[in-house]
Amino acid sequence: MFNHPSEFFHTGSISRRHWFLPLATVMTILLAAAAAYPDNKVLGEVQFEAAGKTEKTSGIWIDGQYVGYLKELKGDKKVLLLPGEHEITARLAGYQDFVRKIDVQPGETQTVRVAMQIAPRGQMPSTTATLKVTVQPERAAVFLDGRYVGHAAEFGGKRHSMIVAAGKHHIRVELPGYRPFTTEVSLIADQKLEVKTDLVKGAAAQEDALMNQPPDQTASNPN
Repeated sequence: MFNHPSEFFHTGSISRRHWFLPLATVMTILLAAAAAYPDNKVLGEVQFEAAGKTEKTSGIWIDGQYVGYLKELKGDKKVLLLPGEHEITARLAGYQDFVRKIDVQPGETQTVRVAMQIAPRGQMPSTTATLKVTVQPERAAVFLDGRYVGHAAEFGGKRHSMIVAAGKHHIRVELPGYRPFTTEVSLIADQKLEVKTDLVKGAAAQEDALMNQPPDQTASNPN
C-alpha cells in the first residue's frame, strides 16, 4: 500500500562521500572539460549504456549529485571525473534504484551499463488528476512530494504529463548551476493543471537540496 496520495502514477511508455570537487567545479568538468582539455590525461571518462529504451530517460547521480539523464550524457556533456572511487546511481520513476561503484583511472574510459528493475506497485487511488510540468532547461530534475519523478522534458510540452492522486502536492525543480524552483498545487479529481517556469541561473544551496537525497522511485509519465 502507498503511504501518501502522490505515490500513485500511471505508468506510460516511456554514500559514502568521496573526495570530490565542489558542485560548480563538478559541472564545469562534466559539461565543459571535454572541449577545454581535449588531451587531458588526469581525468577519467565514464560512459553510460542503456540496457533498453526505458533506461535512456533515467536520471543519473554521481556521488549524490544529479548530473542529467542518461541519454544526454555524451558529447559536450560527457562525464569526466577525478581518479578514485565514485558511486553511480540511476533513478527512474516506477523502478528500483540502480547503484554501481566504480574506480576511475586517469586517462581511461569505462562504460556503466544501466539496467533498471521494476519496483513493486501499490493500490490505485480512487481519484486522480493530470499534472504537466513545463520547465527550461528541460534537463532539470523534477521532484514531487520529495520524490524524484524524472527530468522536466518528460512532463512538459504538448504531449507529456503525469497522472497523480488528487490532493495537495509539493513540486520542486532543480539543476546544478540554477536556483531551485518550488511551488505547491491542490488538485481535484479529473483536473488538468500546468506548472510552467524558467529556472534562473545562480548558485543553489545544497544543504537541503532534494537531488542530494535518495528519494523513492514512485512515479512515471504517460505520453
